[in-house]
Parts: sequence; structure tokens; C-alpha cells
Amino acid sequence: MRIPISRSRSESARGGAEFSSEELEDRASESHDADLGSVRFGAVLRRLPGLIAQVARLCWQASRVDTAVTVLLDMASGTLAAFGLLATNRVLSALFLDGPTPSRLVAALPALLLVGGLAVLRVGLTVGASWSQARLKPLVEDTVERRLFAAATRVELVALDDPQFHVMLNRARDRGLSEAYRLVTTVTAVLTASIGFLSAATVLGLLNPILLPLLLVAAIPDALIALRIAKTRYQVGYQLSATRRRKRILTDLMADRSSAAEIRAFNMRGFLLDAYDRLAGHSRTVQLRLARRETMMTVGGDMVGGLGLGLVYTALGLLLYLGSMPLAVAGTATFAIRSGQSSLYSLLYAVNQCFESGLYFGDYLDFCAEAQRRVPTPGRSAEPPDFHSITASEIGFTYPGSVVPALRSVSVYLRRGEVVALVGENGSGKTTLAKILAGLYQPDEGLVQWDDTPVDEVDPDRLRERIAVIMQDYTRWPMSARDNITMGRVLDEERMTEAAGAAGVDRVVDRLGKGYDTQLDRRFRHGAELSGGQWQRIAIARGFYRDAPLLICDEPTAALDPRAEHALFDTVRTHSLGRTVLLITHRLASVRYADRIYVLDKGEVVEHGSHRELMAADGLYAELYALQASAYEQSGGAGPGL
Repeated sequence: MRIPISRSRSESARGGAEFSSEELEDRASESHDADLGSVRFGAVLRRLPGLIAQVARLCWQASRVDTAVTVLLDMASGTLAAFGLLATNRVLSALFLDGPTPSRLVAALPALLLVGGLAVLRVGLTVGASWSQARLKPLVEDTVERRLFAAATRVELVALDDPQFHVMLNRARDRGLSEAYRLVTTVTAVLTASIGFLSAATVLGLLNPILLPLLLVAAIPDALIALRIAKTRYQVGYQLSATRRRKRILTDLMADRSSAAEIRAFNMRGFLLDAYDRLAGHSRTVQLRLARRETMMTVGGDMVGGLGLGLVYTALGLLLYLGSMPLAVAGTATFAIRSGQSSLYSLLYAVNQCFESGLYFGDYLDFCAEAQRRVPTPGRSAEPPDFHSITASEIGFTYPGSVVPALRSVSVYLRRGEVVALVGENGSGKTTLAKILAGLYQPDEGLVQWDDTPVDEVDPDRLRERIAVIMQDYTRWPMSARDNITMGRVLDEERMTEAAGAAGVDRVVDRLGKGYDTQLDRRFRHGAELSGGQWQRIAIARGFYRDAPLLICDEPTAALDPRAEHALFDTVRTHSLGRTVLLITHRLASVRYADRIYVLDKGEVVEHGSHRELMAADGLYAELYALQASAYEQSGGAGPGL
């Protein structure tokens, strides 16, 4: 089901965003659709026990008590249905006896009371099962959602640079989460309907075995149509996943505070709405075609099912005409047929709903399994309590999906207490190398060691406890100023105040309405919005608060004015006493007094040494330094220095 995308000349003239068919359709779904198209009803039934087992484990993990109560009450309710039909047969038999009507009513009264009592009891059991199932809903939802985000935050960082992994994550989040509880509901419906059908079928088989196969003939066509519809819906959902993902990103941009100013400054409203219309139009066209196909399939299934039901009642009439069945039994059979057909239809519908939900939930399980595979292996040894040197030898690294290595045979050396700088033009590999030294990436080649301990033998989480990172692309957390500095660590007021003062955050916080308790997001009541430079000071305070022996500063002054930049580098020099500082910056005047400078170009270290040695070598560093110095001279400014 591929919908061609065309565009009129008037649309092109408006300058809206272009989307190719590859962008609107997920090519990865083609092979998946082919596998899905081969699924038959028997395969659905074979898969059902596995789905039931998965749901049972999920519910048991969420709440053992509510799971047990739901199953037991549903089973008891279904069993009572059989006794109710048998009691109904006794009522009809008594009513159809010869004799005066009052006598027949008196004879039927005990069975009538039994039918009424069973009905009331069954209602109570059904209400109890519904209550326990309703209690399960938030517990199951919390369980599956927490598992997904626990997996997403635990995987190695490079997994999030893999487009295919991102696709799996989005599919698991888009429908996998929402279908998890729906699968619980449909599995419960399968169990309930199964018990109800077995009860009715048992009674019907006792009355006359010929009616049972005819009942199956009446309900099976509906089941096959429901299976076909479920497969078609999933195929369409899978195909539209890329479109929905783009649409969500686009709507987030139009509603987000961070992009609002630029949308207005560049008059982007029409452009974005046009792009939205094209995405929504593509999705709408596919879904309307799906609705038309569903209607045609449903009508065909209803017609065949009606013929089957007609055969059932024709056979029942013939048995009465031939005298092979008493009238009372025929009446009971009618109740059993209606109950059995309803239960069987509910059962087959629930089975198909399980199949459809199971497909989406399978995406969730596939993601969890893939995420587990990408969790870093815990190291065999604890991190060294301290270090005298950090050595990276012959490091090579390539991002997923890229054919060009980001780093090639890079070697750097950091001694305890040194300030070491990484410099180079954009794309030279500075940040990638810093993330490897921070334990965020594992190199494809080479080795990183703390003294004589290879980093890959150290538990990643324990290693990162010894490293503080001031990120280039820091996150503006919608939390309090205090939480933005402490970042989930145990609060030490004295250390926080010291870190805030060193980063210049204290002056920012003093102007906030609730001080460190102020929410740094205007979407909250009494929340505050900080400038780019103020946010950068918050990010710097995070690094200082961590108080780790290795401090990595990745472009820490990009949003600061020259005076603030100069003051910050003085602070870094002060706070680096006894620490090792890895400084990444484009501003070469800031690294003149670094103990050692590594110059990267296209993923390789092309020069290293002190500022004096590199200037004497008259290589790339000297060229870049001269360019920046001349810019400062022309502007009459002066660059900050360490």
C-alpha cells in the first residue's frame, strides 16, 4: 500500500518543505510487511500462548494480587454461565410440562431462583474482576514505561547515534507503550470469552452435538475477516511510522518556546504549516484507503457469517419438526446458541486484537532486547581511586552509519594536575575524543588507560563518578536551579554555593524570585527564563560541583562575553590545582599556558607540544593562532588567556 506523493505548481510556489517518498515511507517496513502478509489464522493461534505468557509475566510483575484476583474471578464467572444455562433448561422443562399453569410455575420456581441467584453472583464476580483489572492498568503502564526509559538511559551513548536504533526506540514509544495495557485487556477478554464459549459449547453439545459445528461455521468467517483487518492496520501503521515521527517533530517545533522567536523572525509559520499539511495529507490518504478496505472486508464477512447463522437455525428447526428435540431443549439450545455465538465472536475478536496489539508490543519487546544487547558490559575491576596519568593510545572511532572515521590513530597523554588542550577546526574530532576520554564512547580501536588499568575493564558508571564534564551541548533541564547544579547528586550546600560562586551563578540566582528553588522554565508557574550565557554558567557550575579529579571542559565559554570568559579561565586555573583539566576550545588565546596542546585535523593529531613549541613549528596551530590574533588586533580587543 504505497501512496504516491505529488505536488501542484501552486504548492511549490509557496516554498513549502519537500518530502520524498523515502522520507514519508519507512523502507524498513517492506520486508516486515512481506513477513506479515504470510501470517495465517493458525499462526495467530500458535502465537497466542506466547502472548498470554508475556502478558502474565508483565501483570505478575506489576501486581501479583490483582493478577490472581482477575483470573480467578473471570474463571468463576465463566463457569457460572454453564450452570446458568443448565438451570435455564430446568426452568423451561418445568414450564413445558402438562398441567395447570400455577403448578408448572411452582415446579419451575426453584430453578428460577437458582438462575436469578447465579445471575446476581455472576454480576458480582464480573464487577470484582473489572475492579481488579482497572487497578492493574496504571501499574502495568508504569511498569512498561519505566522499563523502556530505563533501557533507553542505560544503553551505550553510541546507540543513540545509530539511526536504526532510534527508529526502534520511536516505534516502541509510539505504539508499543500504548498497546501494552490494551494487550492485557485483550488477553483477559480471550480468557473470559474462552470460558464462556466452552460453557455454552458444553451445554449445546449435551443438548445435540450437531449444533456445535454449525455454530463454528457461523462465527469463523468473522474471525478471518478480523485477522485480515488487524494485519492491514498494522501494515499501515508500520508504513506511516516515519511520517508520524516527522509530524511529531514538526508540531513540537511549532509549539516549543525555544523555536518560537526564530519562527517569527524568519516568518516560518506558512512554511511549517505547509509542511504539516503535506505530512497530514499523506497520512490521511493512506488511512482513508484503509477505512474503505476495512468496510468492504467487514461487509463480506457479515454476509458469510449470516449464512452460517441461518444454517444453525435451519438445523434447529428441522430437529424440532422431526421430533428429535423437545421444545424445552430447543429453547435452551436457542439461549446456548446465542450465548455461544456471542462468546465465540468475542473470543475470535479478542484473539485478533491480541494479534494486532502483540505486533506493536513485539516492537516494544524487540527494542528492550536490542537495548539490553547494547548495555555496556560491567568492568571486572573498580576504578582506580586516583591516577597519575591517563593515556589514550592509537584511538580509532567511526560513528554508526558513517564511512569516514571520526578519529584515526589518535594518541594523547594527560598527567595528574596538568591542563591539556585539544584544538582544531570544526569536525576535527575534538569532542569525540573528549567523550571517549570521559567514558561516554568506547573506541573501535586502541586503548584508554588510567595508569595501568584499561578503561574497558572498569565499570562505566563508577568510572564516570571520577570525571566531571562541562558539555558543549548542555541540557537546559526544566528543574530548579539547585537540581540543575547538583544533577541528582546528594546535596552539599557548602559545595554547591562554592561551585555556583566559581561559575558566577550566584549573581544569577540572587535575581531569581525563589533563589535556588526557582524552576528554570517559563512553562512552570513563577518559572524563570535564563539567557544563553546564564545557562552556560549553570553548566559550568555542574562541572565544579562534581569535584572530580578529571575535569573536561568542552567549549565552556562559547556563550560568554570576553570579560566573563577571561574570569572563567582564571577560575578554571584556580580550581585545577590538584586536578587534571582537558580543555577543548576554538579560542587559541585561552590555551597559551596549557601544559600541552594537541592539534587535531580531520580526526588525526597533526601536532602537539606547548604553545611556544607549536608557534616555533610554524604549522597548523601557528596559522590558526595568527588568524585569530589578527582578528583581535583589527577589532581592538584582546583574547583571554589561561
